[in-house]
Amino acid sequence: MEYLVTMATHVPEGTSDQQVADVRAREAAHSGELAEQGHLLRLWRPPLKPGEWRSIGLFAATDDTELERVLVSMPLRIWRTDAVTPLRPHPHDPGLPAKGGATEFLTAFTVAIPDGTPSQAVADGDAREAQRAKELAGQGHLLRLWRLPGESRSLGLWRAGDPAEMQEILTSLPLDAWMTVDTTRLTQHPSDPGLAAA
Repeated sequence: MEYLVTMATHVPEGTSDQQVADVRAREAAHSGELAEQGHLLRLWRPPLKPGEWRSIGLFAATDDTELERVLVSMPLRIWRTDAVTPLRPHPHDPGLPAKGGATEFLTAFTVAIPDGTPSQAVADGDAREAQRAKELAGQGHLLRLWRLPGESRSLGLWRAGDPAEMQEILTSLPLDAWMTVDTTRLTQHPSDPGLAAA
């Protein structure tokens, strides 16, 4: 099973720079070990405010208990809180690996079909959406797609040259009129296992 984990780190006041550097070095080394074990799949940095220390990770574990053991094993956990979102397979997931060169984006979609929409229109929209997902995967834009907890919610991992191109891609989706989308621009994390695969 895959999980999206948002990790927020708060270093206590009075912690020495050397102690922070030591914990960060151990975290980087342990992240490599977790990647080799198949638990840490990707690691990114979302946009940060001054003094903010956050990362977003894509993890794999057999269940919630194993994921918690993995997260507890990370050295920065002594200063960190984690928000875990379980991900379920999506039928349109292309399962593409990371590639270098373009910016990555996470998008959380919620589809709300208007009351009274004919079922045939919904089925046609779903079929067009599946076809468009294949096209965007073939163009290297759509890397991964998962179902999120809740009704009609999905998470996508995308590549685009810039936010404007990402927005163009999203508006090209056949279900765009029925979707609300929350987009997060990602930056590379030095411990991202995807960098080695790119």
